[in-house]
Amino acid sequence: MSPHPEEFTVPVPGGDLAALRWPAAAEGAPVVVAVHGITANGLSWFEVARRLAGRVTLVAPDLRGRAASRTVPGPYGLARHAEDVAALITALGAGPVTVVGHSMGAWVTALAAVRHPALVRRVLLVDGALSFPLPEGVGEEDALAAVLGPALARLSTTFPDRAAYREFWLRHPAFGPAWTEEIDAYTQRDLVGEEPELRSSCVPEAVRVDGAQVLLDAEAAAAVHRLPCPAELLWAERGLLDEPQGLYDPGRIALAGLDTARVPASPVAGSNHYSILWGEAGADRIVCGLLAG
Repeated sequence: MSPHPEEFTVPVPGGDLAALRWPAAAEGAPVVVAVHGITANGLSWFEVARRLAGRVTLVAPDLRGRAASRTVPGPYGLARHAEDVAALITALGAGPVTVVGHSMGAWVTALAAVRHPALVRRVLLVDGALSFPLPEGVGEEDALAAVLGPALARLSTTFPDRAAYREFWLRHPAFGPAWTEEIDAYTQRDLVGEEPELRSSCVPEAVRVDGAQVLLDAEAAAAVHRLPCPAELLWAERGLLDEPQGLYDPGRIALAGLDTARVPASPVAGSNHYSILWGEAGADRIVCGLLAG
């Protein structure tokens, strides 16, 4: 299988949604759709694609308002992304498929399964999809800033050249220590504009709307508890800045009321919110989850 994905588009309300496709080695192999996080893009799945090694066709869209789908306009929101994912599966003619989502993409994945059960046979949720009420006295903007950290800050920053953008990510505690050519390609895919005013492709309005819904949307919060298909949750032990406390732990998962008999939940040792996608332990666990069932 080529390490370089094909690029294609599918029509969605408002424009054409871009997607990356790593084809299977054999005709008739299953299709897996992979949904990225809030300020990411489809190339974030590079290591999962490599380890799948052509056993499935992996398709990863750039969600509207990001990367090659940045010109697809709003309205944004998790339900809109779920409908775009459903449109992608329909256009592929491949349903029902397995869908995997990371971070915000996990909420989108769960919503797509609930809204379109005929299109989704199984879901794998990676460090996302499980919601908690905001702590008393914590506002939406403060919560967004705390959760997204430097990812939000870069949306309002311009960079004089691609090397400066690379340096930005090399300073990130969850990215820099793990840096590879593939991570570089993934982050560089996010850049748009011309030197000396390069910037992130992410549309700030899209991130604000989507982030608020991750925190507060009732339908999105309920989706993981209403899944009509087999599901699994993998969670990172460490956080977005590689801090010791991740988004989830056994106590928080229990507090959220997840029925772990229906949606088994387990940690990926040593992983943080990002390395769960491209570290050896996380990528292997994701691949095993995608090939199961």
